[in-house]
Amino acid sequence: MATSSFKTLTTRRPAARVSIEQPDTLRAVTVHSPALAVMTDFTRLHPVTIAPDATLFAANETMIARGVRLLLVVDAQENLLGIISTRDTLGERPMQLQHQGKGNVFEMTVADLMHSVREIDMLDFCDMRHASVGDLVATLKQRGQHHLLVAAAEPGGATQRVVGVFSATQIGRQLGVEIQTFEVAQTFAEIEAALV
Repeated sequence: MATSSFKTLTTRRPAARVSIEQPDTLRAVTVHSPALAVMTDFTRLHPVTIAPDATLFAANETMIARGVRLLLVVDAQENLLGIISTRDTLGERPMQLQHQGKGNVFEMTVADLMHSVREIDMLDFCDMRHASVGDLVATLKQRGQHHLLVAAAEPGGATQRVVGVFSATQIGRQLGVEIQTFEVAQTFAEIEAALV
């Protein structure tokens, strides 16, 4: 890249005291804040995606490397095919499929465990403009979900595009509390009943 058409910028030594700016959304979120204050906005952050033929190992590695617990499964044209989360890849589903004779856990792909786009309920972006963080937390808990995608209709209404995602973990970080969206088995009997 030729730099002759660019100018150099002036640098300065810092003042005696230097602090670090913090995003407002991480400082002042309450249950009464607008829901959009806690949405991961795909117009600002690129969504983390994976191909359906990727291995479960690759999916887990991608989630760890990117610090997320949900991947959007897309085709070569970036059309949404489904979602896969750590609950899918690290939970009991791979072992259940193996016991049903659907292959070895080490050979399973994202397509084997993903939730198809046709099975996913999404929030409408227009509704989110009037919702609060509390409304969103209540919805996540009522549905027993850790993530909810947000979709906006394209002009004409025949297609939609996913514009963001809500994550219970991220909301909890911003509120300063843990948000549990599903029941956690406390006793061996509860665990055994959940597996049956």
